[in-house]
Amino acid sequence: MRLRIPAIGVDAIVEAVGVTASGELEVPVRQPWDDVGWYRLGPRPGERGSAVIDGHLDRPGGAPAVFWRLRELKPGDVVQVLDTQGEWWSFRVHALAYYPPTQAPLQQIFADTSGHYLNLITCAGDWIASEHQTQLRLVVYTTLIT
Repeated sequence: MRLRIPAIGVDAIVEAVGVTASGELEVPVRQPWDDVGWYRLGPRPGERGSAVIDGHLDRPGGAPAVFWRLRELKPGDVVQVLDTQGEWWSFRVHALAYYPPTQAPLQQIFADTSGHYLNLITCAGDWIASEHQTQLRLVVYTTLIT
């Protein structure tokens, strides 16, 4: 699988990910800074429901990672996913939202079955060293167009 976001220059391999022992969304492991992770316990991109793909914002030390420019997306931008059958699926960005990690609307992000969605997730905001995470999560909501 591949993820392409022409507006921000992303062309990444998609790894299947699940959840950690503590219940958090896993991140890619093969090429953690360059690949993205599709949440394998949800629908595949193009299927009914909310497919979810995550990726790192930056690398240790702050250098850009795969989703460094995700915040630059705008409604109307196109996101494309190549599935394991060789079919491309295109999605259109309709909203960007920032949430504190404990206040993210998990039902909306992971379980909206009212249509065919692809939600992209990365970190955002300031780094909180004592919590080993950023203060926010960025979610880019997209809807299937083809």
